[in-house]
Amino acid sequence: MSEKILLRHEDVPDLRRLEVYERDGGYQAARQALGGMEPAALVELVKASGLRGRGGAGFPTGVKWGFLPKDNPKPRYLCVNADESEPGTFKDRQIIERNPHLLIEGTLLSAYAIQSHTAYIYIRGEFAFGAKVLEEALAEAYAKGHLGRRIYGTDYDLDIYVHRGAGAYICGEETGLIESLEGKRAYPRIKPPFPATHGLFASPTIVNNVETLACVPAIVSRGADWFKGIGPEKSPGPKLYCVSGHVNKPGVYELPMGTSLREIVYTHAGGIRDGKALKAVIPGGSSVPVFTAGEIDVAMDFESVAKAGSLLGSCGIIVMDEDTCMVRALQVIARFYRHESCGQCTPCREGTGWLEDLLMRLEHGGARPQDVDLLRRVADNMIGNTVCVLADAAAMPVQSFLSKFRPEFERHVETGGCPARGDRLHPAAAAAQA
Repeated sequence: MSEKILLRHEDVPDLRRLEVYERDGGYQAARQALGGMEPAALVELVKASGLRGRGGAGFPTGVKWGFLPKDNPKPRYLCVNADESEPGTFKDRQIIERNPHLLIEGTLLSAYAIQSHTAYIYIRGEFAFGAKVLEEALAEAYAKGHLGRRIYGTDYDLDIYVHRGAGAYICGEETGLIESLEGKRAYPRIKPPFPATHGLFASPTIVNNVETLACVPAIVSRGADWFKGIGPEKSPGPKLYCVSGHVNKPGVYELPMGTSLREIVYTHAGGIRDGKALKAVIPGGSSVPVFTAGEIDVAMDFESVAKAGSLLGSCGIIVMDEDTCMVRALQVIARFYRHESCGQCTPCREGTGWLEDLLMRLEHGGARPQDVDLLRRVADNMIGNTVCVLADAAAMPVQSFLSKFRPEFERHVETGGCPARGDRLHPAAAAAQA
């Protein structure tokens, strides 16, 4: 697939400006849909395309839209999840900063489909430039009649607002995002009820990812069959893959769903830096199980990656070469989740702290032989025991790192710290032991 749909800005300079976007065919899909397509037909079109959520869960988008109650008199809301806080993931930012009208057009089409007249783009607080770009693009869209009252002369109205978060990982969880939008601390909600019936301001709400909505204009203009013709039958469409770590060409690559992980790493990302050997790859952002070098002949789609023992997640591919200390890598991941736990659930609040403390002892010295098994038990007891999946996100990497690289953890115990670093006992670990 050589044609770029989501990264079209790489071939069309200044595509973030409205006049360029319109000259390149922008907003034609929106005019086409609002001019002659019933909202229900648009829902069915997206359902038929097989589009699945690109934020990590992979739930069918059209099916999700269909969960909205038909007899609820309350207003409906569309929330665009632009929080993008999964480590190793930076794909949505490309769309937001360089092709904002694609997101706005996708939001317009999706809001029309679900008959929402108010949409919020919830953007991560640190994305100051992205928020500025979106605000400027929204002003352009209002001025040209793509948003506001009686869009394109129809009876349909839509307002879109940009809402900046304060920069918390948990705001990427849909109910945490909704709580934050309501002005509260972003504690995830117990489900059910789901946002489709009890969402923003207790009203029917759909939360969709940026990349997901960016696919909708092309589905409208080219049809469901075109979209389904890209990639595997159950996970169709173009996909943005973020590649970071020890590769020669880190970046974001638009390729069909189902592209081989090996092809992404060795062909598109240029292979391992400095000619070194590959040691491990995390395929879907820091929260999913790791692959060894011998496990990367896997198609990058939802079903294939799950069958291989991991998750496609956000497609944040993190590559580690032969020199990587897996204990150190896992400690960095654990530190992130400890910091980002909202503290609402005890297994997450306490468990993430235990994980990081144990890993710090292993990496910097002071670990006991039983700590490797203790690390595993702590992770096992976190899975599935909290309101949201942040605890799972912290525990799954621990389980997989221990399953696939356990001798390296045991070696750290034997040598009293990281063999590669030759560190002495970390002061904090020494204090904990005293």
